[in-house]
Amino acid sequence: MEIQGKIPKEKVEQKNVEVKKHRFVKHINLIFIIFASFVLGVLVGMIIEDYQWRQEIEYRELQNNAMNELSEPDNDFHGWGKPVIYLYPQQKQDVYVNLEHKGKFIATYPEYDYEIKGWEVTAYPDGKIINNADNREYSYLFWEGESYDGIEYDFSKGFVIEGKDTVEFLQKKLEQIGLTPKEYNEFIVYWYPKMKDNKFNYVYFAGSEYTDTAVLNITPEPDSILRVFMIFKSLEEKIEIQSQDLKPFERKGFVVVEWGGTEIE
Repeated sequence: MEIQGKIPKEKVEQKNVEVKKHRFVKHINLIFIIFASFVLGVLVGMIIEDYQWRQEIEYRELQNNAMNELSEPDNDFHGWGKPVIYLYPQQKQDVYVNLEHKGKFIATYPEYDYEIKGWEVTAYPDGKIINNADNREYSYLFWEGESYDGIEYDFSKGFVIEGKDTVEFLQKKLEQIGLTPKEYNEFIVYWYPKMKDNKFNYVYFAGSEYTDTAVLNITPEPDSILRVFMIFKSLEEKIEIQSQDLKPFERKGFVVVEWGGTEIE
């Protein structure tokens, strides 16, 4: 039987020192890795935070620029684009329509009679109109005009939509306001081609800003009147804006409906 000799004490101690050294190096490396990871995480977090901050600043600048364009439009000129007036009496009715606006007419159809300052027509419940001046039938009274007076619009509210969503948006909102399918389809056919290729559209439906500058006087006086005037502007970037509250229109008795619009360049 072979008897193994004892390992010298010096070698055992040397071995223990090497093991401790190895463990110490491993601990140092682990601490370094943890510290490096922490520093890297902080740096990455700072980079991300800086990027997000810069994106937020850029976004706010775009928002502010777009809002400034809306809040400071060119007030030296405003055009009224294709307002049309529908008349729906409860029975066949002779009607006088007078339109007074702060500007000039570009076109009217049938022709606006400057002597009587309006149109004299015979209106029917289905919307048919016979113009007394030429005894011809019309679907509505059309006018288009220019105004040189400054108009203060409230651009703090409205809607921002993608150009490709124009039809769906107008169908929904115009129906909500109170236009019939016939009326809002004629509206869309006219305005959709002007809006569909824009990246985004800002849309605002004017109230007294419009009706006070294009005053409509009708005899006999209608029982209910709806005047829809859309203002829109093409936008390159989407902006956040408070939604405009649209009130529904109730049709009763002798009804008059008008729609039109304008584009802010």
